[in-house]
Amino acid sequence: MRRLLPLLLLLLAPALPATAQPSTETFPYPLKVDRLPNGLTVVRVPFQSPGLVAYYTVVRVGSRNEVEPGKTGFAHFFEHMMFKGTKKHPESERDRIVASYGFDDNAFTTDDFTVYHSYGPSAGLDALIELEADRFRNLEYAEPSFRTEALAVLGEYHKNESRPELKMEEQLLGTAFKEHPYRHTTLGFYEDIKAMPEAYTYSRTFFERWYTPDNTLLFIVGDFDDAAVMQQIREQYGPWDRKPTQVSIPTEPPQKEKRTAHIDWPSSTLPRHVLAWHSPAASLTTPSAAIQSVLAAYLVGTTSPLYKELVLEKQLAESINSDSYPHRDPSLFVLNATLKDVQHRAAVDAAFTRAVRELASGKVDAARVKAIQSNIRYGLLMELEAPDDVGVQLAWYAGVFGTPDALARHLQNVARVQPEQLVSFARRYLTDSNLTVLTLTPAAGGKP
Repeated sequence: MRRLLPLLLLLLAPALPATAQPSTETFPYPLKVDRLPNGLTVVRVPFQSPGLVAYYTVVRVGSRNEVEPGKTGFAHFFEHMMFKGTKKHPESERDRIVASYGFDDNAFTTDDFTVYHSYGPSAGLDALIELEADRFRNLEYAEPSFRTEALAVLGEYHKNESRPELKMEEQLLGTAFKEHPYRHTTLGFYEDIKAMPEAYTYSRTFFERWYTPDNTLLFIVGDFDDAAVMQQIREQYGPWDRKPTQVSIPTEPPQKEKRTAHIDWPSSTLPRHVLAWHSPAASLTTPSAAIQSVLAAYLVGTTSPLYKELVLEKQLAESINSDSYPHRDPSLFVLNATLKDVQHRAAVDAAFTRAVRELASGKVDAARVKAIQSNIRYGLLMELEAPDDVGVQLAWYAGVFGTPDALARHLQNVARVQPEQLVSFARRYLTDSNLTVLTLTPAAGGKP
C-alpha cells in the first residue's frame, strides 16, 4: 500500500581509488566503487550483457525530507521536473536523443529516495552520461513550465484517489504519525498539491538543497569500458559543486495507546483490514531491518499458517500480505488483509492477533524461519537476470541504507536472523499500545 516499486556520504571527501569487492554467495557480481572529490559515489558492475547497459541515479531525497509546512510532494514533483531539460539540452532534444538510442527512460519516488533510470544500448552510454550530468548540474525550467507540471501532478492525484489504496495510505499514515514527515504520502497532502503552482521559488530551493553530488549515487551495470566510463564521469560530473543544506527531520514521539481509522468507501470493492505497528529504522549495523523482512514472510507469507487458514481453507480473505520494507527512519510494520466479505472482519482480526501473540509467547517454527531466509536470498538472485534487474535492486537498497553494497549486507543480515529474534521483536513492538488499525468498508457490504 505504501508507494514505491530497499554510507554516510562525506562532504568534499578526497577521491577514493576504485576497489573491486569480491563476488560472494550473497551477491554474485563485483562492485567497483569510486567517490569523486565533490562527494559523488560512482558504482560500476560488469555484467555479461553484450551491448546492454543500465544506468541508475539515486538521490537520497523522498517525502521524509519535506519538513516545511505546506510544502509536501516536492520530492515526487522533481521526478517530473527533472525531465524538462536544460539550456544545452531542452526537453524535446533530450527526449529525441534518448529515443534515438532506444533507451527505456523513467523514474520513481519513495518515502526515502528518488531514482532515475535508463536501460538500453551500450553504444549510447557516452551520450547518456553527458545528458544525465547536464540535467543534474543545470536543470532549467521557467515558471510557466513549472505551473503546467504542478497541475499535471494534481491530475495524477485525482487519478489515484479513484482507487481505495491512496485514501487508505493517507488515513493510515495520518493516524499512525503525528510529527514525522512519513505522515504524508509521496504525493503529498492534497491542499499542498493544489497550492504547488504558486511555489516556483521554493521549488528552486528544494532542488538546490537536495540535488547535490554528495547526496547522489550512480550505478552503471552491464557491458562497458570501465576506464573510459570513469574518465567521462569525472569530466561531466566533476564540476558539479552544489553544497548540501542541513535540515532537521522531526522525531516521531512514542505511541502510547492503540489508534484506529475507518474509511467508508463510496463504491464497490472488497473490504480491507490493516494492522500497523511502529518499527525501528533500517540499519546495516543492527538486525532490525532483516528481522522485519523475515517476520513479514513468517506471519503472512504463502507458507504461513495464517495464509493456509484465511486464504486457502476458510477462504475468509482474498489475500493477506505485508507492505513493510526498510525505511531510513522509524516506520511501520504492516499486515494487510483483503476480505471476501465484511462479515469476516472479526474472524480475520482475531486470527492475526492470535498469530502475533503466539509468536510473542515464544512459539516459533525454526525450520520455517530457515526456509524463509533461503527463499529471500535465492529468490532475489534468481531475479537478477539482466542489468536492469541488478540496477534497480542495488539502487533501492542504496537509497535506504546509503552505501553501495547495502543489498549484499542486508542479505547477509537476513541470513543471520535467529528465530528468537522474531520473538523478541514481537514482544517489543507488536503490542496493542503501539498498534494502529485501519478498516475500509465499501458500499454494498463489500461485494464488487
